[in-house]
Amino acid sequence: MKKPAVVPALLCLTLLILNGCASMLPSAQQRTEARWHSYEEARFAFDAIQSGSTSKAQLADMGFDPFKVPNIKLLNYLELMRIFLPNDSIRLADLHPDIQSCLSARNECLGYEVLLGNNAKQRFGNLFLDLFNFRRQTRSSGWQFRGLIVLRKDQVIYKVESGQPNTLEFEDKKNPLGPIQDISFPSLMGY
Repeated sequence: MKKPAVVPALLCLTLLILNGCASMLPSAQQRTEARWHSYEEARFAFDAIQSGSTSKAQLADMGFDPFKVPNIKLLNYLELMRIFLPNDSIRLADLHPDIQSCLSARNECLGYEVLLGNNAKQRFGNLFLDLFNFRRQTRSSGWQFRGLIVLRKDQVIYKVESGQPNTLEFEDKKNPLGPIQDISFPSLMGY
């Protein structure tokens, strides 16, 4: 008499489903709301700003207006001093002449800090191991742009940019004890 092959068939089906369910793992997207959607777009717009000739009104027309565009921070001269003179080893005389005159002018000096970025996180790997916290693998990718614009009397006198055109990180977190890895003994005893 032949035994039914139901149990091995169910076991094989379960393994196929669990291995093929990586798309069921969580993902996250974090982005900064702005009119520029990539590092290249932000840099191209920033490159159009000319030190010594671009006015505050022209900056607003280009999209660099902290009152209308999100994620552009307005900086007063004290905040600019913290940026350009972070410690005693850097003196005012060491800075660019335009920055020196701007910081000396105090209230006539202001800055715009542009902070943009996009970061996507995607978990991948085995659904069973991830679900029960034995192993979680995460891939993060995106970009970050940071620009600083310094104005004196409504005229751009200095600009500088930095950032990461491409970011890519992998995280592989292993917990040999799975779901009980994070349980602490005092919490089990009621302390």
